[in-house]
Formats: sequence, structure tokens, C-alpha cells
Amino acid sequence: MTPASVAAAGNPGVRVPQGITVLGSTGSIGQSTLEVLALHPQRFRVVALCAQRNHQRLLEQCMQFRPEFAVLADRTAAETLRLALRQAGLDTVVLAGKTALVEMACHPDVQVVMAAIVGAAGLPPTLAAAQAGKRVLLANKEALVMSGPLFLAAVRESGAELLPVDSEHNAIFQSLPVDFARGLQASGVERILLTASGGPFRERDPLTLDQVTPAEACRHPNWVMGQKISVDSATMMNKGLEMIEACWLFHADPEQVEIVIHPQSVVHSMVSYVDGSVLAQLGNADMRTPIAHALAWPERIPSGVPALDLVRVGQLDFQAPDQRRFPCIALAYAAMRLRGTAPAMLNAANEVAVQAFLDLQIRFTTIAQAVDACLQALPVGAADSLEAVFDADERARAWTRDWLGRHALNPR
Repeated sequence: MTPASVAAAGNPGVRVPQGITVLGSTGSIGQSTLEVLALHPQRFRVVALCAQRNHQRLLEQCMQFRPEFAVLADRTAAETLRLALRQAGLDTVVLAGKTALVEMACHPDVQVVMAAIVGAAGLPPTLAAAQAGKRVLLANKEALVMSGPLFLAAVRESGAELLPVDSEHNAIFQSLPVDFARGLQASGVERILLTASGGPFRERDPLTLDQVTPAEACRHPNWVMGQKISVDSATMMNKGLEMIEACWLFHADPEQVEIVIHPQSVVHSMVSYVDGSVLAQLGNADMRTPIAHALAWPERIPSGVPALDLVRVGQLDFQAPDQRRFPCIALAYAAMRLRGTAPAMLNAANEVAVQAFLDLQIRFTTIAQAVDACLQALPVGAADSLEAVFDADERARAWTRDWLGRHALNPR
């Protein structure tokens, strides 16, 4: 037994801190997670901090939280971090490589895993955490978009807890009845209302979207985000991916999830019931709120976020998305209806196309065209293994790169 557990055994009133691994600690979600954890050192103990290659920020985090382990997927960056920690006199063990990410997600001293690694790279450690029966705080869309049935089967078989951290899915979770797992209709739910800011082009003439620049697409009206997620917000593919995630999380069919544009980003999502009631979760646009909710559920703990001032907000607007302006929404619904490997291919084709747009190789409107062409060209298989999912991902990426090469602004 550890000293903490011995003390707790002798005093039932003592709370044993839960061990936590933060996958993606140097990203925005990871940093917000650490801000919440810093408020509650008696409840949580950071066992491992994991990132891709940002050794400078990870060094700062190690100095503050003194984790037992620090992991960088990039081996060169890991060696740089190891030397810096040695010079600082810290005994944090530095590990490197993708296998180490999986090891930290399954570590026996860890009860909670924050899954915040962006993209397909986050799937293996997040799935490993689910298979190990951890409480998984899911901020990685791709885990469910790419491998929904596989991931949920792992959760059921291991007894893991899966709690959504995306603000929209966390809002839905808070607004659903406790028995939603037996089926939305059986629980009296009519539909889920997934809110979206609408991004920078919610009022732009669709006929001018082919002239959009990467700088314009990344200029979100509400938040400063990374380039990839900013472009996804501009095309509203991010909301399509969130619809797919919502279907898996809440046992919903695509027809039961409706996307609603809400420019103020105060109502984070809603649930409509058969009796005419609509329950919503409102709050300031700050990821620390859903992070704190998932960390402490079913309890509530302070997040550091000030209370919402509705008088100051003054007005809440809602509108349906324009399908001409946002064709990626329909593509996401089509992929979810197909199921199997279709959502993984949708995600892969979109990632490749977005990067090509950011590299000035294609027009903004070509992103949706490329994803549509990929979904129509490639066969849909069963997403019944991690190998099958990644095979579909790789095939979609290769096919999309080839297609984009023939439809680029300066075709080769």
C-alpha cells in the first residue's frame, strides 16, 4: 500500500488523490486540464504528462506538477527534455515513442485518463485506456469517429467510464436522463440539438467561398484555435464529426441529432423531450467547465470559470445551417448512415484536404469536393479492429492525395 492509502485506511475521512494521465498536456485542452487540477491537489495526482514534441512547455509543466513520468512521442524532443529535467534536478522519468503513450494510458497507478491528443494519433492510447477500465475523459473526436463500435465495445467489456469533454457533448450528457443508455425514445428523448457557432462564414455569400483564404478561414469570430480545427469550424466539418461522436456516445441515430447554429456560444447544446420540454446547458465559453464536470462526476467542483451573466449576454439567437454554405454537414450525415469505415474515411480525407488548403494547393470549396469524391470512390468495410480502421484511414489519405494532385490550383 502507498503511504496515502495507509493514511486513508486509518482515517475514512481522508480522500486518496486519483492518479491521472494527461494525453496531450501541451495542447489547449491539456493546459486547461492542468489549470483545473491545480485547484484540487487533494483530489488528483498527476502521474504522467504526455505530448507530441513540445518539450519546452512540457518542461514547464513538469516543474509545476512533478509527475512521475513525462512522455514525448518524438524521440529527439524526449532526449532534450530528459537533459533539461536532469539539469533542473527533477527525477521525472522521461519516456519516448507511441508505445510509451499507451503504457501511460494503462498505468496501474492511473485511474483517470484525459484523452486530448488531436487526430488519429490519439486513438491507440485512448483505446488502450478504455480497454484497461480507466475513467476516460474524451476530448479526442477521432476515437469515436474512426472506431465507434470498437471503442464502445472496449468500454463495455472492461467496465471503463466514458465521459465527454467536448463542450457540446458534455452539455448533452448533463441534459440527458440518467437512463439514456436504454435508448433515447425509451427515455422520453425526441432529439438532440447540437449547437454550433457557425464559424467565420455563417453569413457569407456561398458563391464567394471559393475565394476564401486560409487567413480568413482561421479567423474564428469567438475563439483563437489551431489552424486545423479553425478550418473545420469554417466548413462546419467539425460539427459533422461531433454529430457522429454524439451518435455513438448517446446511442442515437443520425436523424435524432440536429445541428443548430447559435452564434453566441452560450448554450452549449440541448436535449428535446417528447413532452415538449427542452433542457439546455449554458455557460461561459471556457473548456475548464466541462473538464471539471468530467473530472469530478457525479460531484461538482470549482473550475475557475466565472458564473454566466445572462443579463450581460442579453440575447440568444438560433438558426438552421445553410446546406449550400456548409456541404460538409451532409457528408458527415451520409458517412454515419453508412457506418463501418465510412466515418474514418471521412475524417482522413478531410484532414488531407484541409492541409492542402492551408498549403495553398486547393481552394476552400475543394475540401468538401475531395471528401465527397473519396466517400463515393472507396468501398466501406467493417470497423471491427484497429487494423481495419487504420487501413481504411491510410487508403482514404492516399486516394485523397492523388485526387487533390489532379484538382490542385497548379496540378502536377
